Amino acid sequence: MQSENRLFDDFVKMMNGAAGTLAGMGREAESSFKERVKEWVGGLDLVSREEFDAVKAMAAAARDEVEALKARLDAMQPADIAPPGNGKRGG
Repeated sequence: MQSENRLFDDFVKMMNGAAGTLAGMGREAESSFKERVKEWVGGLDLVSREEFDAVKAMAAAARDEVEALKARLDAMQPADIAPPGNGKRGG
C-alpha cells in the first residue's frame, strides 16, 4: 500500500514538473511570437493615426479650395464659350 502511495506521489510530482515546463514553454513561445510581430510591424512603412488625420485634413482643405477656385473660374467664363478639353476642334 505504501509503494502505491509513493508511486502516486512520484507521478503527481512528475506531472507538476511537466505542467510547469509546458507553462514556461508557452510563455517563451508567446514572448518570441510577440517579438517577431513587433519586428515585422516595425519593418513596415506605416504612419501614425495623427499623421494620417493631418494629411486627411490637408486633402479635404485642398479639395474645398479646388472647388471654390473652380466655381470662381466658371463664374468668370462667359456661358457661350465651351471650356477647353471638350473634344471638338475648330477647322
